[in-house]
Amino acid sequence: MHARTLAICAFGIVFSAPGLEGQGLSQYRNFELGSDLASVATLAGVASSDAKTIHQRPAVLQDLEWRPSHWIAGSTSASTDPVEQIVFSFYNDQLFRVVVEYAHDRTEGMTDADMIEAISATYGAPLALTPRAVVRARPRLESESGSPVARWGDAEHALVLYRTSSYGTALRLIVTAARLDDLARKAESQAVRLDEQEAPRREIARQKKERDDSRATAEKARVVNKAVFRP
Repeated sequence: MHARTLAICAFGIVFSAPGLEGQGLSQYRNFELGSDLASVATLAGVASSDAKTIHQRPAVLQDLEWRPSHWIAGSTSASTDPVEQIVFSFYNDQLFRVVVEYAHDRTEGMTDADMIEAISATYGAPLALTPRAVVRARPRLESESGSPVARWGDAEHALVLYRTSSYGTALRLIVTAARLDDLARKAESQAVRLDEQEAPRREIARQKKERDDSRATAEKARVVNKAVFRP
């Protein structure tokens, strides 16, 4: 029980520290929804070129992954930060979603009530969790995230805490900007349709290039071999 209490205190301190400066629903720690990729990458201490482009039309959708250091900067002490990984998602260079994965060893033994208490220290009291109050996320992400535990938000933002396994060992927080999230979901749906429509044409082009490359290779080999061939 004592160990669990210490874990709750450590989690609460690490999680809510940025909130001491008036963090609102548009932020996760120092990361502001709506920020551009370069700004987020600079804050995270990673290269913006590390971002993965998911789709390029009808809108540019990108993901940037970040794993916080397990050590305190300038010290040999281990960090107490419970975050294992964060994925930042961008719609046309605007941060619309933050997916936070918490480390199992830093949340082990913590109950749903413990997590809600820690997160509420930053974002205030949670909203009533009803079927319609589930975070507006992509269906795939929502299904992968498991069972919603609690929700915070308003008309413009949503934060939902999930347990991502049936054993209750993995915890995920998803923070979204509602307007941008809606635009991103629509853009992704359109991108998938465009990919399906263009697939036959791209396959024909790929096969033609493969044949052309094969002929060019054979012709180069012919020129070389013909010049030195002796029966």
